[in-house]
Amino acid sequence: MPFYEHDGVRIHYEENGSGFPLLLIPGGGLNGSLDFWTNGSPFNAMEVLADEYRCIGFDLRNANAGQSSGPVQLEDAWGGYVGDMLGVLDHLGIHEVLVMGFCIGGPFILKMVEVGPD
Repeated sequence: MPFYEHDGVRIHYEENGSGFPLLLIPGGGLNGSLDFWTNGSPFNAMEVLADEYRCIGFDLRNANAGQSSGPVQLEDAWGGYVGDMLGVLDHLGIHEVLVMGFCIGGPFILKMVEVGPD
């Protein structure tokens, strides 16, 4: 199981497929984890989209069903979570990506555009 680690934060992520990178943000509020794709989503995007995209999914830090951990930034929690996502992408050498999010993924995508518009 691959992990991205930075400043006391450990993010569990998985990849599936090949093609243009697609970051998949799970639903489930702050309990969003890879488990969402098999137990909460209308379809398993990690599998269904793998024929066309390099799907990258992850557990939000401290999600109950996940394996990611780390302190939550109290002053800019949204920015901290988005920093995790961008950190995983940097770790993988990805500089351009499509993003698809469920539920809390919408606000995360908006914050991602604000923090890293390029």
